Amino acid sequence: MDWIVPLILTVITASTPLLLSATGELITEKSGVLNLGVEGMMLIGAITGFAVTVSTGSAIIGIIAAAIAGMAIALIFAFLTLTLMANQVATGLALTIFGVGFSALVGSGFVGFAIEPLPSLHIPFISDIPVIGPILFGQDFLVYLSIFMVIASGWFLTKTRAGLILKAVGDSHESAHAIGYNVIGIRYMATLFGGAMSGLAGAYLSLVYTPMWAENMTAGRGWIALALVVFATWRPGRLLAGAYMFGCISVLQLHAQSAGINVPSQFMSMLPYLATVIVLVIISSDQTKIRLNAPACIGKAFRPAQ
Repeated sequence: MDWIVPLILTVITASTPLLLSATGELITEKSGVLNLGVEGMMLIGAITGFAVTVSTGSAIIGIIAAAIAGMAIALIFAFLTLTLMANQVATGLALTIFGVGFSALVGSGFVGFAIEPLPSLHIPFISDIPVIGPILFGQDFLVYLSIFMVIASGWFLTKTRAGLILKAVGDSHESAHAIGYNVIGIRYMATLFGGAMSGLAGAYLSLVYTPMWAENMTAGRGWIALALVVFATWRPGRLLAGAYMFGCISVLQLHAQSAGINVPSQFMSMLPYLATVIVLVIISSDQTKIRLNAPACIGKAFRPAQ
């Protein structure tokens, strides 16, 4: 248990930013919008959360600012793609490039700063229970929020009228519009939610995972989050399992390096991304499952009839 508990805690920490950003992207894609700018939104959320926390001394304000920053960038994406009818793929890629450059520019003045990570929950006696205590009752607020949002998203999509409307918009925007639903408005809200979740994921990286700012600190996690949505076939339950699986792979490659396994470090570092490619190939081989679960109108522009 001397190494199992720390390993599990590290896996949870590595999985949380993936789970936050992938949950937001899942809701966005369920509405029929494909936003490839997750990486850029995470970076902007990371630098915003860190900069505001350093400036104000309050991590709570930093987390809120990160979510707002993610929503602001998502709003730009929504305006370009939903109002001006720009190509969603090209706009998402441009958003990622913008996020990389903008976060590096703003973050240049915060390199070298270090802060205390978010405090973990501690319940007297319960958190001190061997093994179970630190794993279940010793996490920070954002870990519990990530799990809650997955459960809430699954409930929202399957048990609420608003969730069914969201799925209807993603599956057939023409039909949804014909019966009176505001397709553009619904997609705006879904895109803003995805931006807020990506901003929170970025804040987790800079405030908890590595409580400091480093340029391009997401290191491709936004792209893994996008792959997770496909891996989960747009189902929140599978998304939770997939996020922790990828988090486990990320941590295991670090532990393998520290254990002195005679494998090139470059190969170990690419394991999470290699796993992403392998999983996508396997999932893509079952086209029937993808067609049954993927939103039929994903990535397609919609122009309301005049």
